[in-house]
Amino acid sequence: MVKRLASELAQEIRNSLSTLVQRGKFPNVTFPDFDLRPPRHAEYGDFASNVALQLARGLRRNPLEIAEAISHELNQRVSWAQASATAPGFLNFTVQDDFIRDQLREMLNRKEEYFRLDLGQGKRAQVEFVSANPTGPLTIGRTRGAVIGDTMARVFSLAGYTVEREYYFNNAGKQMENLGNSLLLRYQEALGDSVSIPEDQEWFYHGEYLMDFAKQLVEEHGRKWAAENTHAFARLAEEQMFEWIRNSLASIQISHDVYFNERSLYDNEAIWETLTEMEAAGHTYRAAQRGGEQPSDPAQLPATWLRSSQLETNVEDQILVRSNGEPTYTLTDIAYHRDKFARGFDILVNVLGVDHQSEARVVKSGLRALGICPDRLHVLFNQMVRAVVDGVEMKMSTRKGVFDTLDDLVERTSADAIRYHMLARSHHSHLDFDVERVVQQSNENPVYYIQNAHVRCAGIHREAAQRGLHIEGADLSLLGKTELDFLRRALALGDQIEQVLERMIPHRVAFFALELATAFHPVYEEVRVLNESIDEETARARLAFYLGVQQIFKALLGLMGMSAPERM
Repeated sequence: MVKRLASELAQEIRNSLSTLVQRGKFPNVTFPDFDLRPPRHAEYGDFASNVALQLARGLRRNPLEIAEAISHELNQRVSWAQASATAPGFLNFTVQDDFIRDQLREMLNRKEEYFRLDLGQGKRAQVEFVSANPTGPLTIGRTRGAVIGDTMARVFSLAGYTVEREYYFNNAGKQMENLGNSLLLRYQEALGDSVSIPEDQEWFYHGEYLMDFAKQLVEEHGRKWAAENTHAFARLAEEQMFEWIRNSLASIQISHDVYFNERSLYDNEAIWETLTEMEAAGHTYRAAQRGGEQPSDPAQLPATWLRSSQLETNVEDQILVRSNGEPTYTLTDIAYHRDKFARGFDILVNVLGVDHQSEARVVKSGLRALGICPDRLHVLFNQMVRAVVDGVEMKMSTRKGVFDTLDDLVERTSADAIRYHMLARSHHSHLDFDVERVVQQSNENPVYYIQNAHVRCAGIHREAAQRGLHIEGADLSLLGKTELDFLRRALALGDQIEQVLERMIPHRVAFFALELATAFHPVYEEVRVLNESIDEETARARLAFYLGVQQIFKALLGLMGMSAPERM
């Protein structure tokens, strides 16, 4: 199991402080939050902390004296790192070489199992992502959320959680009715019937995919569907579009465990049960639908509103049921999340576009109205993606039929390129996806640079096997400072995974992979295995090193959903 070195050292510092208080060395004070980070200068070790400086005022002691007392206590507790104190009061830690070698041995013995953590300890996590309406193919913008969500699910799984990937299948709204009507008109057009295509109507879907599907229906069934209504065509379009979406996602190694059908919330009365619970708790009221305006039809009732403004900051009251008795998307979304929480997940993550921020706050207000604490729900808002081809931005609109699809990107680039570049910037930042740049076969392209680290390790082992060299009985004490220093850096993986989960920052996986690749390639040039000047025992030790490094890069590429090629 990969260690979380910084996290474990931080806990040992807390334990040491508690022991010093119990012994009367220090007065009882509240311990501050503190970080362990690499020091500015390598001669100070692998980690440093300023906790003693933070404690100086409360303990009324010289910070160097505090640091020395903590380091002395730590050295009685921790065998794998040496603690020391330096002026004016820093705690420094050097990870022992023997510990690094032991970790490499464990890595080689346990292989992929070594990289698992026990952070989840059997807890259940749900990640909902994509959840695009089945009204057209997946665009580049939706693809970013897909990669972010799938990466989070992979990290949860590696950290010991039981994970479910969910797609909220939004198929009960007006958009599906509009799509069905659009397909019906295209079908009539494909039959050769006289039909007027509403080019200037906002509801109409213009995509060529509908025309192609209509032609396919005519080829396979002729006029069989001519007597069917809009609802029948909506179902046909839904099935076709959703199959397309699933195949597109599969092309970049993404699949879901659960496809939650929005229509089921109507079928099982969950929407009205949700409304009843909020009404019983006193969190709804009746009022005119807009600004005090009364319904034009006397038979219509006032709308039903949620008192969202009293339950969540920066949220206005929201309509749950319109004056004509129809539920709003707000009520449906709250009912969906009520169902999610009822399924007993320990943590829930939604990956949404940045334009859904208001809606997410409303959902949290709805959960509070139901007596559900929303703290288990985390929402990642990903900023927009701008696709650039030949220096020109591609405009995307499913409704108008002008877009670049995920399928187009896979054809022009690769699944690996798409996954890495969609992940390589914080989801809080806008992203320019430059098609020409992401397919370059050079060190300027991070995808190539990271995968080439794995390829180089695989190549060494392939050639070593041909020469009859193997790692059995390798003496790891023959590894030098260069190899051990690289492994020290690589062993930060456990802490990186913990940070990704604590801060919900999946891009750190891509950052760390690139950092390691940047550190590795100079090592590869320096540390030779199959050179005639290298004796067999040293070569065997270095071969073991490169096998461990190969496993590290394979684990990182797997976290990002990327392939780990052995040749390029």
